[in-house]
Amino acid sequence: MSTKTFQLLEIANGKPIKLWTQGVPVEDDARQQLMNTAKMPFIFKHLAVMPDVHLGKGSTIGSVIPTKGAIIPAAVGVDIGCGMIAARTSLVAADLPDNLHGLRTAIEKAVPHGRSNTRAGRDKGAWENVPEHADDAWRALAGRFKVITDKHPKLTKTNNRKHLGTLGTGNHFIEVCLDEADRVWFMLHSGSRGVGNAIGNLFIELAQADMRQHIANLPDRDLAYFEEGSQHFDDYVEAVGWAQDFARQNRELMMHSVIAAARQIIRKPFEASLEAVNCHHNYVQKERHFGEEVLVTRKGAVSAQKGQLGIIPGSMGARSFIVRGLGNEEAFCSCSHGAGRTMSRTKAKKLFSVEDQIRATAHVECRKDADVIDEIPMAYKDIDAVMDAQRELVEVLHTLRQVVCVKG
Repeated sequence: MSTKTFQLLEIANGKPIKLWTQGVPVEDDARQQLMNTAKMPFIFKHLAVMPDVHLGKGSTIGSVIPTKGAIIPAAVGVDIGCGMIAARTSLVAADLPDNLHGLRTAIEKAVPHGRSNTRAGRDKGAWENVPEHADDAWRALAGRFKVITDKHPKLTKTNNRKHLGTLGTGNHFIEVCLDEADRVWFMLHSGSRGVGNAIGNLFIELAQADMRQHIANLPDRDLAYFEEGSQHFDDYVEAVGWAQDFARQNRELMMHSVIAAARQIIRKPFEASLEAVNCHHNYVQKERHFGEEVLVTRKGAVSAQKGQLGIIPGSMGARSFIVRGLGNEEAFCSCSHGAGRTMSRTKAKKLFSVEDQIRATAHVECRKDADVIDEIPMAYKDIDAVMDAQRELVEVLHTLRQVVCVKG
């Protein structure tokens, strides 16, 4: 396979960086952050950088970080196991109601989303009464969670059972989409919710505490790491694996709820899992690359092994893609996890108005108020340019355009 589509960046006292960013902007701060990570002594071979790359906390979003003998908790981040699930139905566009507001409302009622910023009272983003199907799923996760909380009691009082099957906030979303043949898909984006956030933050703090004598020598304190063989390394691998399983289950439960809600509105009977994909894009796992077993951290990147299906969503007004991996070893068999932001949420809210949001999402049944301006399509990179930059990483199977979007 030709590898002409990446740019090679040699780093003094560090490993090289390979960037699949042809034709897309890379901010200077993100480039510096990548260089900091590349200088860590346990990086294996090189860093692989996806075209949706942008500044993150500690490590850059849109980067693939292979390591040997160490793991960086902040590289995985606090939205552990965040990812996508999509399912194609037997419906076509003509089967949808003319007015899609009722379908959006039904989905919003079926899946808790957002967050109530009140200390007292119920959080609208959590279950008040956990439904039976979510409780069954929680029981399957509870035993392993107790093993983790016995070692780290701080994690006991976290949002866990009541968050399983809920969406969250920020860029998490549920969409009804149409593909190139006008077939209807359901798609959503979420992760391990409150409990994953607590696990991520706890182990980032533990790594910084364990390294307090050496932290001044790190290019960034958020690059604090655990060495393989240490107790906290083993504890983190156990906890992060559990959180990733929670996230995968969370998406499956929500998809179940979305399909059930759609069946209340759409009178025509339909099948809903003709093609299904469920993939993480913030996670770490052991993989074999270049003949060696390594830990691969994908921070805002999707596994794209040869033949493996993945999802690359655009912004809430742009197209999304169901893709098949080409198994590009130079990229550690990875691809981007989306379009990637071009500006911060704060900057987007200053730069754009509600009127801009209404115009940019005219074709989508979605919220169009001031609270979602930070998710406006113009705050993201051009998804077509992003897809072109990674043409040697994935092939496009389906192109989706959203007609309904529920934001967290």
